[in-house]
Amino acid sequence: MKLSEVIEKLSLDVKTVNVGLEKDVTGVYVSDLLSDVMANSKEGNIWVTLQTHLNIVAVAGLKTLAGIIIVNNRQPEKEITEKAESEKIAIMTTSLPAFEVAGKLYQMLT
Repeated sequence: MKLSEVIEKLSLDVKTVNVGLEKDVTGVYVSDLLSDVMANSKEGNIWVTLQTHLNIVAVAGLKTLAGIIIVNNRQPEKEITEKAESEKIAIMTTSLPAFEVAGKLYQMLT
C-alpha cells in the first residue's frame, strides 16, 4: 500500500510538503524509544510515535522508513518538518492514540 493511501484512509494531517507520499508501506512499527526503532524496525515500515524531536528524522532516515505518524495531537516544530523535507521523510499527525492507529494500520495492511 502506498503512503498516500494510508494518509487518506486514516485522515492524517501531512506536515511535510510533497515528500515521499508514493513510498510503499511494508509494515508498521510502534515505539517511542529511538534505540528500539533503530534495532527492530524494517525498511518501508511506517513509524507510529508520540516523539516530536529532531532525532526522529535521523532514525527514520537511517532505517529508510516510509514515514512517521505522530499521535495524540502532538505537533512537530517547523525545524523538524523542514529537516524531514530535506531528508524526504513524510511526517503526519493525528489526534488518535497509538493503539488506535496501530489497530487501523494492522487492518489495512493484512
